[in-house]
Amino acid sequence: MERRSFIRTTGIAGVLAAGAAPAIVQAQANVRWRLASSFPKSLDTIYGGAEVFAKKVSEMTGGKFQISVHAGGELMPPFGVVDGVQNGTVELCHTVPYYFYGKDPTFALGAAVPFGLNSRQMSAWMFEGNGLKLMREFYAQYNFINFPGGNSGAQMAGWFRKEIKTLADMKGLKFRIGGFAGKIVERLGGVPQNIPGGELYQALEKGTIDAAEWVGPYDDQKLGFHKVAPFYYYPGWWEGGPQIDFFINTKAYEGLSAEYKAIVESASAYAHVDMQAKYDARNPGALKQLVAQKVKLLPLPKAVMDAAFKESMAVYSELSSSNPSWKKVYTDFANFRRDQNLWFRFTEAQFDRYMQSAKL
Repeated sequence: MERRSFIRTTGIAGVLAAGAAPAIVQAQANVRWRLASSFPKSLDTIYGGAEVFAKKVSEMTGGKFQISVHAGGELMPPFGVVDGVQNGTVELCHTVPYYFYGKDPTFALGAAVPFGLNSRQMSAWMFEGNGLKLMREFYAQYNFINFPGGNSGAQMAGWFRKEIKTLADMKGLKFRIGGFAGKIVERLGGVPQNIPGGELYQALEKGTIDAAEWVGPYDDQKLGFHKVAPFYYYPGWWEGGPQIDFFINTKAYEGLSAEYKAIVESASAYAHVDMQAKYDARNPGALKQLVAQKVKLLPLPKAVMDAAFKESMAVYSELSSSNPSWKKVYTDFANFRRDQNLWFRFTEAQFDRYMQSAKL
């Protein structure tokens, strides 16, 4: 029976007697959650995505559903947030899935892999392809459900203390590079380092690392990398469209009413779009300012790109032979990527190429 009709015909006493009250009360209940971020507060774009989400949830529930947002290191280490959600220490986190490729490389497919999808293609795979379905099946074994919660768009290749002229310059390079892409850098002769964003400047300044990638001009300028590493390379071939996720503890999520679940879904979608809009709007001005400060803006040599592509495809083939979870998700991902690139080749790529060469 439809809920409102049931209430009208039986009255509240009848509702209570029928045992239907808990669901109705639950829909109006006050909820308090804690969110652990992997990012420092200084980054109003990527850390701010969690604040945007929490604000929308509060607004859509009249303040009855409150989520407190905690920066990386406040409640747990930046790379400890998945364990925190999995064991119920916090109800949810906001992070980049590829940080946790050490648990299983399949995590990386929920964010970005080298020579993967751009941000629009990633959203298409998630929402209209099989991406969300496949990743949720995979994440279920870790006791959480994911919701897309942002994307930076294609990233820069990062800041280098010395110039990269040939593939040989990658040998022995101590390079902070997030997650899965470190596997490829290692095969190129580099030494990948997985360091939280808030610790990068000091490591680069002291020479503990030789190079560092983060996101792009807006965030990079805030972190001050241009002060200690003069060479700014592009493109970040490992992050054509990296997705940031909200991971929510399964028990906590299932404890929500249907209405609150719908609000979580809507708020995460809003935060997802909002983050990339901010990056796209803010990166151009930041890049102009960096170049004005004599930053040396350079493309990665083609030999480096070609070698990275070759090694990436080899790694994917090896993983498909040894990891059933990876094979299941990557097979669908790769097929989707092939069709997307066919389409974008005739539309976005041609339009962008013309507009970028036009004298406006």
